[in-house]
Amino acid sequence: MKHLLIILISIFIASANFAQKDVAFSKSNFPNQKNELTIAKKQIKNANILVYNENKIDDGLVLYLKAYEFNPDNSDLNFKIGYCYYNTTQKYDCLKYFQKAYDLNKNVDKKINYYLARGYHLNFMFDDAINFYSQYVSSIKSENEVAEINKYITECRNGKEILKDTTEVEIINLGDNINTEYREYGPMITADGTKLYFTSRRKGTTGSQFAADGMYYEDIYESTKTETGWTKARSVGTPLNSKLHDAVVGLSPDGQSLFVYVDQNGGDLYVSRLRGSKWTKPISISQDINKKSHESSACISYDNKTLYFISDDPILSMGGRDICYSTLDNNGNWTPPTNLGPMVNTKYDEVDLFLHPDGRTVYFSSKGHNTMGGYDIFKTTKDKNGNWSTPVNLGYPINTPLDDAFFVTTASGKTAYFASVRPEGKGLHDIYELRFPEDKTETPVEDKIYLTLVKGKVTDKVTEFPLEAIIEIIDNTANEVVATFTTNSQTGAYIVNLPSGKNYGLNVNKEGYLFHSENFNLADTSAYQEVIIDIELQRIEVGTTIVLKNIFFDYDKATLRPESYAELDRVVNILTKQPKLKIEISGHTDNKGAFEYNKQLSKSRAKTVVDYLIEKGISTDRLTFEGYAFEKPIATNDNDEGRQLNRRVEFKVLSND
Repeated sequence: MKHLLIILISIFIASANFAQKDVAFSKSNFPNQKNELTIAKKQIKNANILVYNENKIDDGLVLYLKAYEFNPDNSDLNFKIGYCYYNTTQKYDCLKYFQKAYDLNKNVDKKINYYLARGYHLNFMFDDAINFYSQYVSSIKSENEVAEINKYITECRNGKEILKDTTEVEIINLGDNINTEYREYGPMITADGTKLYFTSRRKGTTGSQFAADGMYYEDIYESTKTETGWTKARSVGTPLNSKLHDAVVGLSPDGQSLFVYVDQNGGDLYVSRLRGSKWTKPISISQDINKKSHESSACISYDNKTLYFISDDPILSMGGRDICYSTLDNNGNWTPPTNLGPMVNTKYDEVDLFLHPDGRTVYFSSKGHNTMGGYDIFKTTKDKNGNWSTPVNLGYPINTPLDDAFFVTTASGKTAYFASVRPEGKGLHDIYELRFPEDKTETPVEDKIYLTLVKGKVTDKVTEFPLEAIIEIIDNTANEVVATFTTNSQTGAYIVNLPSGKNYGLNVNKEGYLFHSENFNLADTSAYQEVIIDIELQRIEVGTTIVLKNIFFDYDKATLRPESYAELDRVVNILTKQPKLKIEISGHTDNKGAFEYNKQLSKSRAKTVVDYLIEKGISTDRLTFEGYAFEKPIATNDNDEGRQLNRRVEFKVLSND
């Protein structure tokens, strides 16, 4: 028995020797390091002032860490270092210091269980987090704090479920050309993925001034995608960037309108237009949208008729910041905003929304729904009846217990971008690229979103110079203009996203030029496709001929189909604006059938067009018509494609004086 007692005492002594000891900053613990001890204690004292009196967390952390080099085994110092990390962007680094503080002294702080739980939570150790949350919640009485802890516990349970099925995606830091040691966030990408705009608080911003939080003011930067990657980011300059906060919060699908956040009146949304390579001075979107509340993050539909944005207007909000929308009325004004509804908005904040070019899918960040902590990124889709689906968490590794936000995607959906804080990051916030594999979902075909990106350039046919022109996209079946936009004045380029599976007309107009029309069918055989349509405009000169590609007749008849009216009204418009212009309308056929029959058919069709123009007020002495059958083919008659091109109506300038 005596020998057993000796053995047990020996084990206890050995265990005590290996147990961690809470080492105070005292002379008795450091008898031969008087100067070092004095310096360390002064560092802690100064750090306490910076952190707890002046809220200069980063500066205080530097001093705490220097004292830590001298004595890493003090529970209070470990707790304070953990507290600093918890209040910086790199929150996940708090855990090891809270753990050590707890191991050295379980009573180091009355909230140590709370902070330890937060540290476990931020590092995906959800069971440990739930354990310490549960211990802490049993010791508090505040209903609000109890609700907060219970939400954290729910987030941990969500996280456990989300981690069971990780998202297949490659996450790539955009590197030194985009990211710095400072904050980069708010990526905005053109639909074709060639241009990137983002917000940064880096050294060298306009004015190089510090904001109240000790960081540089926000500025907007841009980069272009090349074969070797993204070019070195550069400031977009004035008038977008000023000496105060300037942040990009949205980009139109065609890349010609930039939405920016202006730090005034509680926070307002402004819009700037791209003129060549320069952005115009931003102007307020609308008084109906910008109120005394905080408005931020905006995106617009491909037809420029619906604007989605974030607002905490108490009249609209269901709690905190919500997603709202406004539509363009017949007078070109935005209607009073409407809340997107309880399916998407929660009593917590919803922020940083992005409308996919398909016009039906919205990505946003939220502290509600089944988040695993902080802001998670979600997706919701509007069905054919206008109802939004239950938001889906994009999952791990896109979402983490930290804030993940500013998700945007190209039209193809295969590449996306977002801002996040990751251990491998270069700075406080970095921008990352997400590369998705081929779609392997089993979504029913009828629910799939088929999208076509149509892009090209408009140029002068003779000089080949780029032109700033107005483009209209018409749904020929519905005889409805679905989008109107202007090409870039410097490049003549345009981009538009259209739902597939329809027949469209494309019309291009510019003062001094004959309008140009195209007719094209967008097949819905693939989820995404790209179509390039380059347009050459012809000046209004005698002898100039254009094909009216959106004129349609009943089969083997001269009866106009209703989808032709929009095209003919454009002819009326150009004749009205050019009162001296005289033209010939000519009909043409393929070589199927007898010549005389086709001659008469083509002439009858030309006359039908002229009759329409006369009915719309155009004088008969300005109009002639003729039918040429298949005398003037513009393509071969040996195949269906060529014959289809030969069946046409043309517009020829006879005189303009």
